Amino acid sequence: MSVPSAVLLEVRGARISYRHDQMVVDGIDLSVDAGELVALLGHNGSGKSTLMRAAFDLVPLRSGSIALRGVQSRRAEARPHALLLAGNEQLPTFLSGRELIQLLATMYAVQVDEPRIDELFALYGMAGRQDDLIEDYSHGMRKKTQLVAALLLRRPLTVVDETLNGIDREALVLAEEDLAGLTDGGAVILCSHELPMLERVATRVVVLDGGRIVADLPMSHVLDGDGGLAGVLDEHALDR
Repeated sequence: MSVPSAVLLEVRGARISYRHDQMVVDGIDLSVDAGELVALLGHNGSGKSTLMRAAFDLVPLRSGSIALRGVQSRRAEARPHALLLAGNEQLPTFLSGRELIQLLATMYAVQVDEPRIDELFALYGMAGRQDDLIEDYSHGMRKKTQLVAALLLRRPLTVVDETLNGIDREALVLAEEDLAGLTDGGAVILCSHELPMLERVATRVVVLDGGRIVADLPMSHVLDGDGGLAGVLDEHALDR
């Protein structure tokens, strides 16, 4: 009987281009293990979202490979191992929040505790709205609904790409603890401009610039320095 790999994301020599002469991701090697909460940082156009989308086979690789829990990301067998929360809010607005979560649970073959849906909606300041259509949700509610779905599905790897940007402060505080809880047997990759929050919850920081990794540091090392995450970004001349 095979033992599930502790390496939940393995990127080897990944190169991605939208035009033949423009490399958006240029030879990245990256591994993320169970138990890690990785802050993935970089300015707009650094390759963060493109790399994460490639991990879900949404963007083709020009060369290299990406595996999810040891399975090549282009294979259907890889899909149950990871969940992407994209920051673009492209949600099916004709569904209610509950129906969206039920649909995702069906896709991932996960049994969702219905009372827990109600509980999480209430905790995140959306009590009684889980059966309303998503088209009637605010910007922040749509993002919080994605977060609630991730907490209920608990995939081995959860990627949160800018989803936390713009949600209310109370929900952000709750999300810190809940996302950290997903690293119990799993891992989280978090792309966000909320540097103080990342300093509190992340165990590691990876910085991209020009499609390449320019820094990969334990968060403990970052916090021992003078400027924290802001200092790391300044050192590499990155916009925040």
